[in-house]
Amino acid sequence: MKLLAAMRTYLCLALVLCAVLSLANGHCYQIQVEEGAAQCLDPGDNRWHPLGTTWRNSECMDCSCSGCCSAYGVPTGVPDDCVAVLDKAACEYKVFKKNDLSTECPFMGLVGK
Repeated sequence: MKLLAAMRTYLCLALVLCAVLSLANGHCYQIQVEEGAAQCLDPGDNRWHPLGTTWRNSECMDCSCSGCCSAYGVPTGVPDDCVAVLDKAACEYKVFKKNDLSTECPFMGLVGK
């Protein structure tokens, strides 16, 4: 009986872990580089970058010539009377009251990045 209870506990923990890990991945995409190329094109900014470099583009993506991933987390648990707005200068979301964008709202946490 104790073995069955322990197995159920481990199964529940495994399911929770799988759910949390699926939320931890930020938004990413790959960049195609021609074989033998010395540089790559960032599709977000349409700018060329030398191989081996890293940069942050105007879409708040951290990039290299192999790909780009979001440099920000997305708020979760945002109250219904609030809205999340991406501040591209700071590359972070801010959460405000829908009817008063000068008043910040609390939220549960961030997903991604």
